[in-house]
Amino acid sequence: MKYFKSHFWYNKRQRNGVFFLLLIIVILQVIYVFADFSSDKIIDTNSIEILAFQNKIDSLKKEALEKRKPKKYPFNPNYITDFKGYQLGMTVQEIDRLHKYRKQRKFVNSAKEFQKATKISDSLLNKISPLFKFPKWVSKRNKLKKQSNYSVVTNNSSSVGGSPYKPLTTNINEANQQDFEAISGVGEVISTRIVKYRRKLQGFSYESQIYEVWGIEKITVKRILKIFKVYKKPKIKKANVNTVTFKELLKNPYIDYQLCKNILEYRDEIAEFQDILELKNIDSFPIKKYDRIVLYLKAE
Repeated sequence: MKYFKSHFWYNKRQRNGVFFLLLIIVILQVIYVFADFSSDKIIDTNSIEILAFQNKIDSLKKEALEKRKPKKYPFNPNYITDFKGYQLGMTVQEIDRLHKYRKQRKFVNSAKEFQKATKISDSLLNKISPLFKFPKWVSKRNKLKKQSNYSVVTNNSSSVGGSPYKPLTTNINEANQQDFEAISGVGEVISTRIVKYRRKLQGFSYESQIYEVWGIEKITVKRILKIFKVYKKPKIKKANVNTVTFKELLKNPYIDYQLCKNILEYRDEIAEFQDILELKNIDSFPIKKYDRIVLYLKAE
């Protein structure tokens, strides 16, 4: 009986608690629905503080939008891909014309040449040409031509083979392919060989070395040497004949396999070269090539 009474009073207290909790919830809902929490205070949106704050927000938005825009970097128009051309706004036909032009091993060296090769509109050219980036020698040439129609012409009005010649330089070690191609008899193939052989030699030390270019005719060489000169010998890194390896010695443009073998065998016999002139003591050494060979060798 005692347990029953205590349990009864416990349930009664619990029911009273639930009742009061529900009553509180109902009162709060009534207050929320019928009470007026609005304010009669009017905010002036044209105040200096609000306008300054709004300007700051607009400025941050504009800055964020600028950062989201893809950055435009300078590029060489000779190497425009299909996707790059599409991004620039070029048509498929215009892109194909450029690729066809490049397959002929030709380069565009100005905005005007690019338009001529692709036939793009003036409006598109004006839009994308400020991003064109050409090699330094091209940019230098274009700048000189634009400023003063600059040209270096021998005797002020020189011509070779009946063709007017206007190279940027008469230094044979600084001339580019287009300079050489201005000479009658020198096409793209020969000019490419000249530049490639010059690179192999590390520069022409003697003007007569131009005769060594494969496939070039003597009459063409004479025309070239009427214009181009060696004003200063190039700085060539010389190998020590006493320590050079077989592979390194074979890089000498005037030494073939057999001569390379003879030089190293002679070095083994004498132990060490005291003077580079001792090369002439080697059997079957090409004396006529001595001046050329020692451009790349020294004895230390």
